Amino acid sequence: MAGIDIESRGGEVKRNYNNNSGYASTSTYLIEDTETQWTSWMVPMFVVTNIAVFIVVLYINNCPDHRPVGKSCVARFLGRFSFQPLRENPLFGPSSSTLKKLGALEWSKIVLNHQGWRLVTCIWLHAGVIHLLVNMLSLVFIGIRLEQQFGFVRIGILYLLSGFGGSVLSSLFIQNNISVGASGALFGLLGAMLSELITNRTIYTNKAAALFTLLVIIAINLGVGILPHVDNFAHIGGFLTGFLLGFVLLPRPQFGWLERRNLPAGTRLKSKYKAYQYVLWLVSLVLLVVGFTVALVMLFRGENGYDYCHWCHYLSCVPTSRWDCNEN
Repeated sequence: MAGIDIESRGGEVKRNYNNNSGYASTSTYLIEDTETQWTSWMVPMFVVTNIAVFIVVLYINNCPDHRPVGKSCVARFLGRFSFQPLRENPLFGPSSSTLKKLGALEWSKIVLNHQGWRLVTCIWLHAGVIHLLVNMLSLVFIGIRLEQQFGFVRIGILYLLSGFGGSVLSSLFIQNNISVGASGALFGLLGAMLSELITNRTIYTNKAAALFTLLVIIAINLGVGILPHVDNFAHIGGFLTGFLLGFVLLPRPQFGWLERRNLPAGTRLKSKYKAYQYVLWLVSLVLLVVGFTVALVMLFRGENGYDYCHWCHYLSCVPTSRWDCNEN
């Protein structure tokens, strides 16, 4: 790192890269090296922001004044911050009409009313307390570790672009329902963790164990998305965006480059990155630009993703004897 950087950071520390969170708990780095330990403040700020937005949404929702006739609000002692009846929202949250009004992802509003801003605002809305709690706990466990290692600029870009990518893919396939939540952004962080492990694989000792653990976590989370009323397209879009961005934003320099100041004069310096890291960087950047361009053109032309992928509905919901995916 340069002496002056746009990212707020803590002191320089010497670390052995043993980590106690995420997939890194099963892996160690091969080398010991002087690297910046960043101070994590952005992820906690995102958590506070999401909680504050949810409280504002409940205030605007005002269940006592807008509840269905003959139905009572949940947690009525909270007054206008109480929740919609459980039959309407089992996640302890506001009504769908309130979410629509405040920026939920809705295909008709984006395409027909040209409200493209919903692709971003939906990331900050949540359907209920349970939805909010699960997402914020995931953000804390995943995001803080990444921000400490890579700084707030790169992780902030990852989070926001992954959430945007999830919204775009979701809008291409889900056109009859609304969608809210930070899950796409969170899956982007998981995707970035996977690509970071791949592009920086030479500095890990037990790569196979780390890779296996991370793949299992990803598979389980994507598997949950085949249940009804879960927007798995947002998960997949966020994951793919984060996976490609990880190759662009998270490669680590070679050890020889980091130690260049301590080398004798006249010593031939290594390239900052390995050749395969440059290749992955270029390919991923091209795929990101092309992917976003094609997806946005298709979206604003009003095209339906199912016209090009007839089997893709199985990615979001698998019908069983217990539920009908047509109800999703």
